[in-house]
Amino acid sequence: MAQVPQTFFDALAVRSWCGLALEALGRAREEIDAINVYPVADGDTGTNLYLTVESATAAVEAVFAGHEAGGDRRPALADAVRAMAHGALIGARGNSGTILAQLLRGMAQVLAADGAPAHADGEGLRTALRHAADSARQAVAHPVEGTVLAVAAAARGTAGRADGDCGEVARAAYEGARAALAETPARLAVLRRAGVVDAGGRGLVAVLAALVETFTGEAPRGMPAVSGPWRGSVRVAGPVPHARVAETG
Repeated sequence: MAQVPQTFFDALAVRSWCGLALEALGRAREEIDAINVYPVADGDTGTNLYLTVESATAAVEAVFAGHEAGGDRRPALADAVRAMAHGALIGARGNSGTILAQLLRGMAQVLAADGAPAHADGEGLRTALRHAADSARQAVAHPVEGTVLAVAAAARGTAGRADGDCGEVARAAYEGARAALAETPARLAVLRRAGVVDAGGRGLVAVLAALVETFTGEAPRGMPAVSGPWRGSVRVAGPVPHARVAETG
C-alpha cells in the first residue's frame, strides 16, 4: 500500500484510499451487518460493502502490478480511478455495494475525464464528490431519505463549502456524512423503531474516514454510535420496501 498522507488525489492516493477503506470496513463489518434492517433485514450490508471494496482494491492493485511489470513507475490517476470504479461495479454486492460502486463511478467520471489534470487538488476532489452523490441518486429508481443516499448528499454539501486542500475537503465530507448518519433514524421510521442508524450510511462514513486518513495520515475521531435514545428491538415487523437500483450503462 502507498504511504500516507498523500498531498494530491493521484494514483497513489487511490491505492491508499482503497486499502484503508478495506481495512476500515473489515473492522466494522460485523457491526454494520448487525444493524442492517433496511431495505431488507438480512444482516449482510457490512459484508456486501467489504466485498465491493475488496473487488475495487484488487482492480487497482492489478493496474499497479501491470505498470510495474512494464517498467513504469506508476499508473496515471485516470487509470487508477477507472480500475477502482470498474472493480467496484463488477464486484458490487447488495443495494449498499451497488450504491457505493455508483459513487465511485461518479468520481471516476470526473477524475478520468478528457482534459482532467494528472492529479486532483481540493477543488478537483470537491467536484468529484459532488458528481458522485448526484450520480448515485440518479441511479436509484426510487430514492429513500434517511439512507446512504442522504449521507452521500450531506458529504457533497459540506465538501462543496470547504476551502483548502484534499485533506480539508475530505474531512468536511466526512463530518457532513457523520452528522447525516446520526440523523437517519429521525428520517426513516424503520431505523427509529429498530434503534439503529442506516447500515449503508455507516459504511459510507467508514469509507470517507479512510479518505481523510489518506490525506492526513490520521483516522478521524468521533464515529457516531450505531444506536441512540430511540433504541428498540432490531426486529422489523412486516415487509420493508426495497429501494431498487436502476440499470446503468
